[in-house]
Amino acid sequence: MNLRQIMVYTRFERFWHWAQMALIFALLFTGFRIHGFYELIDFRTAVTWHTGIAIALVLLWIFAIFWHLTTGTWKHYVPTTEGLWRVAQFYAFGIFKGEKHPYRKAYWRKHNPLQALTYLALKLVLFPLVWISGIAYLLYFLWENVRDSGELLSGVAFVHTAVAFAILAFIIVHIYLFTTGHSFVGHVKPMVTGFDEVELSPEEEAYLEKDEPGHIR
Repeated sequence: MNLRQIMVYTRFERFWHWAQMALIFALLFTGFRIHGFYELIDFRTAVTWHTGIAIALVLLWIFAIFWHLTTGTWKHYVPTTEGLWRVAQFYAFGIFKGEKHPYRKAYWRKHNPLQALTYLALKLVLFPLVWISGIAYLLYFLWENVRDSGELLSGVAFVHTAVAFAILAFIIVHIYLFTTGHSFVGHVKPMVTGFDEVELSPEEEAYLEKDEPGHIR
C-alpha cells in the first residue's frame, strides 16, 4: 500500500459543505433569536432572515441531491455493517487509547461505515423533518382553519425546534471529532484543498495515474 495525496472532495462538495455550514449557523443564530435567547436583532428581522436563509438552504440541498444522483457520489452514503462495530468501538474506547483508526479511507468510499450511516440519517430523516416542519409553519395561513390547527401548529413548532437541536448536536460532535487523531488543521485541510492522504493499492494507484491524473499527487 502506498500513501498518496488524492482528491477526496471535489470542488462542488467543498462549496456545498461550507455554504451549508454557513447557512445552518445563520439559521441557528436567527432561530435562537426567534425563541428569545438573545435580543441582538429585532424579532421581525430575525424571522425575515430565517425564512430567506431557509429558502436558500433548501435550494442548495435540492441542487446537491441532484448532483449526488447524477454523479453517482450517493454511493458513498450507502450504509454497510462491514466494519461498523469496529469503528463504533474505536470512537467509544479506542480513540482514548491512541489506537489507529480501523477504517482505511478509499477513493471509492470516502466515509467509514459509521459516518455513512450518520450522514444518511441526517439527509433522510433530520433534514426532511426540518424542511417539512418549517414549510408547514411558514404556510400556516393555508391550513389555519383546519380543526385543532393551534395544537397542530404547536406540534409542528416543537418538531422543528427539536430537529434543529438535533442538528446542532451533530455539529458539536462533528467539530469535536476534528480535535481527535490528526491535528485540527489536518482534518479541515482536505475540505479546503480537496486532497487527503489515502493508502492506495497498486491497482487503485495505477487507475488514478492513468485515468484520473488530476486526482492524485
